[in-house]
Amino acid sequence: MDGTHFSLRTSSSFLLLLIFLHTSTAQICSAPTSVNIAENNEIGVVVATINLELGVTVDFTADGNPDNVFRFVGNMMEAAMVLDFEDKTVHVVTIICTETATASKLELPIVVTVDNLNDNAPVFEQNPYHATLNELSPSGTTVGRFAATDLDGGLLYYTLMPASSGFALKAQTNPDLLVVTPVDFDKVKSVQLTLTVQDSPLTAANRFITTTTIMVSIVDVDNRPPWFQPCSRYEVGGAVVCQSHGYTSRVVLNEQEAGVLPLDPGPLYAIDGDLGLDEEITYSFLGGDGGGLFQINPSTGNISMLKPVDVLGTISLTVLAAQSTNLFQSSSTSLSIRVQVKSLHPPQLQRTQYRGVVSAVGSMAMDPENKDLPLRFLATDQDYAATGGMNPHITYNVDGSSDFSIIDGYLFMTKDLPEGTLSLQVVAVDSTNEESDTAQLSVEVTSGLTTTSLPDTTTDRLTTALQETTEETTSTPNPTTISSLSPSVSDPTSPETLPTESTAHPPTVIVPGGGFGAVDMAVLGASLGVLLFVCLVVIVVLAVRVRRGKAAWRKIAEASLFQSSLGQKGQKEGIQYTNEAFQKDEDEDGGSTGGGLAARGSPQYEEVLKPSVALNVLRDDSSEAGSDKTDNEKEVKPILTKERRLDEGYKSVWFKEDIDPDAKEEVVIIPDSREDDSEEEEEEEQEEEEKMKTPRVMFNDADLDSGLGVKMEDPGEDSEDDEELTVDL
Repeated sequence: MDGTHFSLRTSSSFLLLLIFLHTSTAQICSAPTSVNIAENNEIGVVVATINLELGVTVDFTADGNPDNVFRFVGNMMEAAMVLDFEDKTVHVVTIICTETATASKLELPIVVTVDNLNDNAPVFEQNPYHATLNELSPSGTTVGRFAATDLDGGLLYYTLMPASSGFALKAQTNPDLLVVTPVDFDKVKSVQLTLTVQDSPLTAANRFITTTTIMVSIVDVDNRPPWFQPCSRYEVGGAVVCQSHGYTSRVVLNEQEAGVLPLDPGPLYAIDGDLGLDEEITYSFLGGDGGGLFQINPSTGNISMLKPVDVLGTISLTVLAAQSTNLFQSSSTSLSIRVQVKSLHPPQLQRTQYRGVVSAVGSMAMDPENKDLPLRFLATDQDYAATGGMNPHITYNVDGSSDFSIIDGYLFMTKDLPEGTLSLQVVAVDSTNEESDTAQLSVEVTSGLTTTSLPDTTTDRLTTALQETTEETTSTPNPTTISSLSPSVSDPTSPETLPTESTAHPPTVIVPGGGFGAVDMAVLGASLGVLLFVCLVVIVVLAVRVRRGKAAWRKIAEASLFQSSLGQKGQKEGIQYTNEAFQKDEDEDGGSTGGGLAARGSPQYEEVLKPSVALNVLRDDSSEAGSDKTDNEKEVKPILTKERRLDEGYKSVWFKEDIDPDAKEEVVIIPDSREDDSEEEEEEEQEEEEKMKTPRVMFNDADLDSGLGVKMEDPGEDSEDDEELTVDL
């Protein structure tokens, strides 16, 4: 816009002045005091029309049309050029009307206002913009202001893309760029944003749109310590932690390692956790000088020996890494050095060449040279002569092939391979010193051979082993078929057995995975049926024994009642023993009630059932023998025997043992080894009767209240077979 043009207020005042002067003269012409014209007009467009009287002409005054913007064609004032609102917004022209007859003149001012149109797009000062931001800057941090300009004026509307970048604008009409999510330098080094501006609302149809690019570079700050390499990275609460698992090494007893000590993993070094800074690192032993045995280079981290170690064992050290410019940023790791005896002999495989046959994935390779034995690798170490050359630190692997795996010295196929013969190498390695031995391995992959299987951690679980076993069982038996047994079980007829290691564990028999077939369910059903049948048999047997026990107790009770009835007064003389209670063993009610047996339900019967009632078998008391003897008792010759005696003058007593041999609570009869020879038994009994006094059976009145007291004297006072037996019913 031209700064020398009249302002709108000045133009209006001048116009009023001209109008006032004009009213004082005669009106020979008339014209509008102000008109509007849109910018970017066409040349020749009519700006204003002048009304003239007859004989009057119109034109611009000498200085009334500056820059010759307008022109007259007749009485119409036209635009002589294209007007621009951004160049000049108001044009003031002066016209003069002249009457030819009288030479009268009249000057009139006209104010021409140029209307603004949206004909300019917004403009950014730069494309692209560059900005920097410190990592992990908090939310709300202002990155910068990126505003555009528009010659047409008015509000501008901004849009930031992408919306998920972690940045946002302060407002739709405010182009300040803010941080929404803190940015980690390790994850993001720079961010590229696209900023769009338009000079009308987003929904307007006619609008100009301009875009620019904002490149935000993330600046790394010193917020992480050194990281020993290699390390495992973990993110904890937004912070990144790199954990070192330490270093290990080995040295020989009483020998000094020359040069840099080899480490695993090696070499020992650390990097600045702030990758963008990469500060210099300084190394040292934490809390000491390495025991006076080792030293560390502060710049490189290389470790060397100062003198030999004279003690077996493990030396544990801690290594510290710190930034040279900021010692507060530091970290540590462990160093374990094992002192061992020097190895004089490497491991040695028992064969220089091995051959094996394998049939399926997960199956064990068989040794064709040893019939049906599995193929096994075994290496000995002469340094372990005390254990027969068995070194527990030897491991085996197939060199350069992932199709096979060696577990406890046995070879397994881990991938499905086509039939054929493979040439491989087996390696035995001593893990303590990395010494090894190699042998050639020829593996024949075939099908149709049943092999021993062990768990395979590198392949899928076997799901068809059970079906294969069922098919082999139903097929024609083959004496050479190899059953699925543990490798530790071998054929006793084999001319050669496998050597065993003292430290090896016997392999575990594989349990195939997968579902169960019809055969499996049938076997399970049969097993459950057998178990159910056995349970029923046990229940029946127990029921029968309980029933028999109840019958036996009833008979014992009846016998006790019978004996109790014999203890009444007036019946001591001439007591007769009968066995009617035991003569009807098959009687379900317990036998006959004769012979003075109390009836069921009587007080005597209930008294006998009490647990406190007892039968006491006692020795004869010499003080009572004379007073209770009668002639009738002398005539009776009782004898303990299992046989029924029909001879006159004898009474037989049968005990519960004759009826139910399983009853252990009854009176125990002294065993008689001559039971099978009746004649010899009678002779011995007669001899013993001559040496003994006639035994008497006595019932005391006092004993009738609580039970029946019976005292019996065995032949001979010095006999070692005397027994005092008490039975509680």
